[in-house]
Amino acid sequence: MSAFHLLLPLLFLTILFGACSGEEDRRAEDSRIPDGFGYVHKVISDARYDIRYYTEDNFVGARVDGYLAPVAILTDEALAALKKAADELREQGYGIVVFDTYRPQKAVDHFVRWARDPSDTLTKQKYYPEVDKADLFEKGYIAERSGHTRGSTIDLSLYDLETGEEIDMGSGFDLFGPPSHHDSELVTPEQAANRILLKETMERHGFLPYSREWWHYRLADEPYPETFFDFDVQ
Repeated sequence: MSAFHLLLPLLFLTILFGACSGEEDRRAEDSRIPDGFGYVHKVISDARYDIRYYTEDNFVGARVDGYLAPVAILTDEALAALKKAADELREQGYGIVVFDTYRPQKAVDHFVRWARDPSDTLTKQKYYPEVDKADLFEKGYIAERSGHTRGSTIDLSLYDLETGEEIDMGSGFDLFGPPSHHDSELVTPEQAANRILLKETMERHGFLPYSREWWHYRLADEPYPETFFDFDVQ
């Protein structure tokens, strides 16, 4: 018997065990989230991620409670709608950049604790230079309940598929203040056009914008409108 024929069974077993291991990894990942939810990376292969709340580069200045991995999770319904939006944007030469999706209630509670601490202004210059921290609740930037916690809301931007560069929207993600408003007159015509491109595409696929945040979209027909989840992002 040739060496090749002797190696065939070993090769077959290696492939078989590799496939089984990959399937086990996928099942283990899926078991971390409830039925009815899925991961963006499994549906949109060219999406990019800048999950700020997993890092210290956010308005809190620390990793946010409940963010155990830099992944993006949505309800199945929101995922399906987002995929259609991403497919349309891809045809125009754009990919999506995801900042945040599902957010556990413990993370929202973390935001609330931070907002109620007037002594912590470490991130003011970058994230809320024109807004008094004491006014963040009143102005609608921080709340005790969030649409993100229901699993069908996404914060996102765009990048150029050819150059890889993020599209200029006129203000950074989570900048609290007038420059981030959809109707802001503080952005250039080109920046405004970029926002409109994202907005109109998301609206065509069932998402609603938030007037104060150009990056924020909620699925209009969300499946859990009264449920605020608290499982970890992992």
